[in-house]
Amino acid sequence: MRILVTNDDGILADGIRILAQDLVQLGEVRVVAPDRERSATGHAITVLRPLRIENIEFPDSRIRAWAVDGTPSDCVKLAIEDLLEWKPDVVVSGVNRGPNLGTDVLYSGTVSAAIEGAIYGIPSVAMSVAAFDKCNYSMASEFGANVVSMVAKMRLPPKTLLNVNVPSVEKRDLAGVAITRLGARVWKDVFDKRIDPRGRTYYWMAGSVEEHDDDLDIDSVAVRHNMISITPIHLDLTKHDFIEELKTWKFQK
Repeated sequence: MRILVTNDDGILADGIRILAQDLVQLGEVRVVAPDRERSATGHAITVLRPLRIENIEFPDSRIRAWAVDGTPSDCVKLAIEDLLEWKPDVVVSGVNRGPNLGTDVLYSGTVSAAIEGAIYGIPSVAMSVAAFDKCNYSMASEFGANVVSMVAKMRLPPKTLLNVNVPSVEKRDLAGVAITRLGARVWKDVFDKRIDPRGRTYYWMAGSVEEHDDDLDIDSVAVRHNMISITPIHLDLTKHDFIEELKTWKFQK
């Protein structure tokens, strides 16, 4: 199996190094990741300046790696179009520090990198540990390797990826695995308004998330109950069941 690994936390992040080390047991691994943290960049790509790359040494000499001064989506594009000597069988993004749940997947660089893989027609997985402190990357990475094995064996529908969130608990405290759908996450008090030393106003994005879902088939609810959440995400954003009604609208030419 040939595996491309990327992330949005940067190539030096603990999560990606642990994940790459586990995945090398499954086949050939190449790492192409941002040279610094690129969290919450969504599906941005770099078009107004050139991209630069640097070879990076991993502890395991079997893993070739490059750092890119761009976004996670840039990394996947560049890897597939030029850097790799083969087309990956699977693209894996992570292990991300922090959850990627509900509508937050639209902002996530981690999920966007997996989406880019799916755009290329490659089975793709986004892996996150649902914590920001004391992250249990090892358990998330071990489960990620299991998911990659299953994806390679069972395959995914076209233009579909798996978004996986693993609670940061000990393995004995896991309550199981849930196949879930995306929930709704609403952020409250998003901007903190401040004044700089020169008296100018600036804003710092902050806030807290509010969740009102309570069904166990919602990704965030499953994670709150110490379950691993696996959500299939499809690239087609079209509201198909509204098309016929929209055709009846009398638009002006």
